Amino acid sequence: MSDAAQRLLGENLGQDVLVKLRSNEMIRGRLKSFDQHLNVVLEDAYEVLSDEQRRLGTVVIRGENIVMISPASRG
Repeated sequence: MSDAAQRLLGENLGQDVLVKLRSNEMIRGRLKSFDQHLNVVLEDAYEVLSDEQRRLGTVVIRGENIVMISPASRG
């Protein structure tokens, strides 16, 4: 992982992020931790569906499944 990516993720620890997966699923949660392989731990996570949200709680997402991570606000 590049220094810039690591810095940006570090700045967003404890903040809400939106994660898009290779399967086109979107998961929103509070970024608790990450590692050099872009494996991430999200707390209070939920899957964003077209007309509802499915609560997931604390999840670990493998970096190989992540397409995008973006800062997000809960809404």
